[in-house]
Order: sequence, then C-alpha cells, then structure tokens
Amino acid sequence: MPKNKRKIINDPVYGLVTVPYDLVFDIIETPAFQRLRRINQLGMTNLVYPGALHTRFHHAIGSMHLMQMAVENLRFKGVEISEHEAEAASVAILLHDVGHGPFSHALENSIIEVYHEELSLALMDELNETFGGRIETAIQIFKNQYPRKFFHQLITGQLDMDRLDYLRRDSFYTGVSEGTVGFDRIIHMLDVYNDELVVEEKGIYSIEKFLLARRLMYWQVYLHKTVIAAESLLINILTRAKYVSQHGTTLFATPTLQYFLQQKINSEQFNKNKKDILSHFVKLDDFDVLASIKSWAEAPDRVLSLLCQWMVDRNLPKVILQDSPISSEMLLEKQTQISQKYGVSLQDAVFFVYEGTVSNIIYNNEEKGIKILMKNGEVSDLSKVSQQYNIPSVNQTMVKYYMCYKAN
Repeated sequence: MPKNKRKIINDPVYGLVTVPYDLVFDIIETPAFQRLRRINQLGMTNLVYPGALHTRFHHAIGSMHLMQMAVENLRFKGVEISEHEAEAASVAILLHDVGHGPFSHALENSIIEVYHEELSLALMDELNETFGGRIETAIQIFKNQYPRKFFHQLITGQLDMDRLDYLRRDSFYTGVSEGTVGFDRIIHMLDVYNDELVVEEKGIYSIEKFLLARRLMYWQVYLHKTVIAAESLLINILTRAKYVSQHGTTLFATPTLQYFLQQKINSEQFNKNKKDILSHFVKLDDFDVLASIKSWAEAPDRVLSLLCQWMVDRNLPKVILQDSPISSEMLLEKQTQISQKYGVSLQDAVFFVYEGTVSNIIYNNEEKGIKILMKNGEVSDLSKVSQQYNIPSVNQTMVKYYMCYKAN
C-alpha cells in the first residue's frame, strides 16, 4: 500500500500546517533536512531568553507554510502559477537554510570559512541528484535564474517568506511581543506587476510595522548585548579549539567535529573536496559542539579551558556598547589587566578582551527594494512612498561599537 505523504504538522505559531506535495514530504524525510531538528534557530540567544529553543526545522516548515499562503493569494489575484512552479517554490523556501551549521554565524567565523548560502546550494544540488532532477526548478528560483523573478523575491528579498516567519516565530519563542508582525495581512497585500513582487498601497502601514518590528527585534534579541557576549565567546572557543588542534594537541571531540577542527576549510577547499566535506557537514549539529565544550572546560590549554568554563556556567563577558569606536588605549589597558589576572600572554589576552561592531539596517536601498503598487497603477520604491505617508525614514542605518571583556 502506498505511503500517505500528505501530512499535517501542528505548528505552535500557525496551527495546522499541511505538507502540500509528495516531493516535499520526501525531502523532509532526508537526513540533510532532519538534521535541522538539531540546529537551534537562535544560537546562544536562549542564554538571554530561555524560551528561544526552537530549531531551524521549525523555521523551514513555517516558511513553507507562508509560501503556500503567498502562492494561493497571488493565484486569487489572477497571477498564473502552475502546480510545478508552486511545488518548486515550496521546495526552494523549504531548503533555503539547509546549509546552516550549528550556531551558524559563529561556525562561519571560526572553523568553517564557507557561508551557509554556498553550503545550502551544494546540498540542494546533491538532493537534486538524489531525486533525479526533480528540484532543478527550485534551484533555479533559489539562484535567481528562473525567468519569473518574483519567485526569487519570495525566497530572498526584503519582504520574503523567510523574514516574515523568523520575525513572527522568534517573537513567539522569546516572548518579545514587539516582533509580532501581521504576516497574513502582508501576504494578502502582495501582487505581481511586470514580473516583480509588489505590495498594494493600502498595505503601506503593515509594511511600516514589519520594518519597525524588524528593527526592534534586532536590538532586543539578535543584537542584545548579552547575546553578543555569548556568541562572541563561542566564536573564540571554536577558534581557539581549532588553533590548539592544529598545533599538536588532540582535543576530545565527536568524529564529525574533529574533522572540521583538524582541517582548514574555505571556499577554495570546499570546491575541491565538496562531496567529502558535505558528507561530514550533514552529520554536524549542536550536540557535537555542546558536548565538546563541556569536555574542553578541563582541557590542558588554559585559554580554552577558561573560555569553556565560562560558557558552561554562563559566566559571560561584560559588554560596553557605544556610538563611537572603542579606543585602542582602552582595549590595550583591559588586555593588559586580563593578561596579569589570568596569567596568560598579552597575545592570548585577545580571546578575553576584544572589540567589534554591529549594525541594524531597517531597509537597504542597495538591495532589491520593496515596491509599492499605487492606486493610480504606478509602482514606486518604499523609500519614496514613505515620505508621502509621513513614515519615519526607512533608510536609516544604525551602527554600534562594542568591547567585550571578562570583568571577574
């Protein structure tokens, strides 16, 4: 008897979510996609908001659900979308984050010098081979090579299904209500004009709320200073562990993590040895990293052991966040103090005292903008229309400078 693949998933954010196509079900069942159950969506954010323990699996399913809503709405407005295109759009958004590793951005800045977008595309190519070329159209949409460009905008843009889901979902799990967006109204305001995704003029204030929610979520959640401290500490842990591993010390690690600690993997190496790297990557998840950090808290390398002890005990660095750059004098002074306090070299003190910048871009004019379909039939960029509606500038970019240091 054929297996029933039209499943229903009970999602805490949207309620009942349907799996719309047999192909989608088969992709969800693959090890590469099931791995996303073991990848936390918000990295170390649960150290600030304890409820933020949802996974990239949740997010991918939610994004697919919003894509179904968007396709249904566009069809209702007379946009011709074939079943093959609808299936391809569902697959593309389902797989848009499949290349995320554990603690994704920390991983990209430490032991794997390959961006998750490149890994996602490589995994999609492998799945395409597995499914006999059936996700070729989804890959074309993902790469913006499909002739009907609005499909790509639904996947990757300043008003895509990815952003609509993660804002709503992250707001739900963190309890930060300011991030709640009216995803259903925004989706119902979408249309296609000259093969471009547009928003009807009457949806302008919903877009304003969406952009404001995004700004608030960045400052309150994604760029919260304690989250910055935790994620930068994790980057330093992985960077130090890789350094120690490549200089004669064998650290405890799962075989999968050991593979990445002992090799230099950048885009060039990835392209040369893609099959082997991917075979290890799809086995790597949060558990590999967290179990290793617990063990490294007793590592012979003093720098690594201190960093891991602080992470395990949530004894996080302090953060100074300000509008102007951190002075080199202040940085050196703190590094010298830490060097003396913990008995490490000034060179190693950079793992305990360091600086950086964070930026919050509410709307990026350099990207493909959000287009507003006016009542008179004209199409204008949101940045121009916002002036007519007395909406505060959507082009504002805010930059903050930070210094992390161990205070005790």
